[in-house]
Order: sequence, then C-alpha cells, then structure tokens
Amino acid sequence: MPSALVSNPHRFAVFEGDLDAEWLSLLTQAPALAVDTEAMGLVHGRDRLCLVQIADHLDNVCCIRIARGQQEAPRLRELMESQAIEKVFHFARFDLAALGEGLGISVAPVFCTKVASRLARTYSSRHGLKEVVQELVGIELDKQSQSSDWGRVEDLGEAQLVYAANDVRYLLAARHALAAILEREERFDLARRCFACLPVFAELDRSRFGSVFEHSTQSR
Repeated sequence: MPSALVSNPHRFAVFEGDLDAEWLSLLTQAPALAVDTEAMGLVHGRDRLCLVQIADHLDNVCCIRIARGQQEAPRLRELMESQAIEKVFHFARFDLAALGEGLGISVAPVFCTKVASRLARTYSSRHGLKEVVQELVGIELDKQSQSSDWGRVEDLGEAQLVYAANDVRYLLAARHALAAILEREERFDLARRCFACLPVFAELDRSRFGSVFEHSTQSR
C-alpha cells in the first residue's frame, strides 16, 4: 500500500458548492494553500469543473463539490483571490483555467510546482506530481483514481476522495523543497516571473489559443 494512504488529515471536510464560514476563516489564516481541481476532461468550456481540493500547512484538507451548471462560489472566490495567501498548484495553468472557466475566479498569487520542478530539478526529466512528491517529500502517491468519472460529485467513492485529498496534502512541502533549490541555484526570480505569466497562458487555453507561442513551419 502506498505510504500516502497510511495517515489521515488533521481535519477533513467535504462541501457542496462552496466553503462554509468556519472553513473560510480557518483557511484565510494560512500564508499559503495547496490547491487542485478535478474536471470531466482537459478541454475548458467542454469539460466542466467538478471538484476543488484545498490543504493548509496544518494538514486541514477539504474538498468542494461543484454542481453541474454552478457558476459561482463566493467564499472560494474570496479565498482564491486573496493577495495575502499564496496558492500552490501542480500544473497551475490547467487549474487557473478551470477555476476561471467554471466559477469566474481569478487566482493570485500563484506558485506552480511543475514549473518550479522544471527550473530546479534539471537533473531529471520526470516532473509529474507523483515523481516530485516522492523525491522531495518521501511520499508515494497513489494515482489510480486520476482518470475517473469526477462528474458523479454527489457519489464520489472513497478512493476518489483519498486521491483528491492526497494530491494537495503534500504540495506545500514540495513547494518549500523546490523553493530551496531555486534559491540555491539563483533561479527563484526567474520562477516568480514564470508564475506571473500563468494567468495569461490560462486565458489563452480557455480561448483555444494555447499553442500561440509554438513554432510551426506551416505559418512561416
């Protein structure tokens, strides 16, 4: 059994549509939050947002189920748009687009562990969350539920909720380890500038211009 499944979060809650006032107050006290999303697929505008997962540095973890047709989550938006809290994602480009498309949320400020890994771990070609967390945090994540039907939000299985929770529980520890490497190798300023570009890339993805920076011999 992967070691990530051994321990339980300090606190764990599942919400319908939005955070409650207690958890908004709890999470607002954190200097940084780990965030992830689950959707029906990878095409924004076609594949709807289904779940948002959040964890803080005290291992308080929650999952927010997003209903089909839901267009807003005011407390979640307040949290995600707070300039006082850093939001940490793995492959933030997708999650920023999903939150913007699904709930009209403009997330900031952002730290992306995938971008950070590519800048820091230049000795490796493996920058997936599983590999990053296993090397830097010493936890083996179980990714078996990664490709599953997240649209059945009212009836998510235990394995799906465990998977969703674990995808954020170790993200802050990975962020700190990557930041230490970036500082040591004098690449943190470059990383910050990359993070600042992510909302633009997310907007391009939502507008189907995701490849606008790619070179094509046919367009010369």
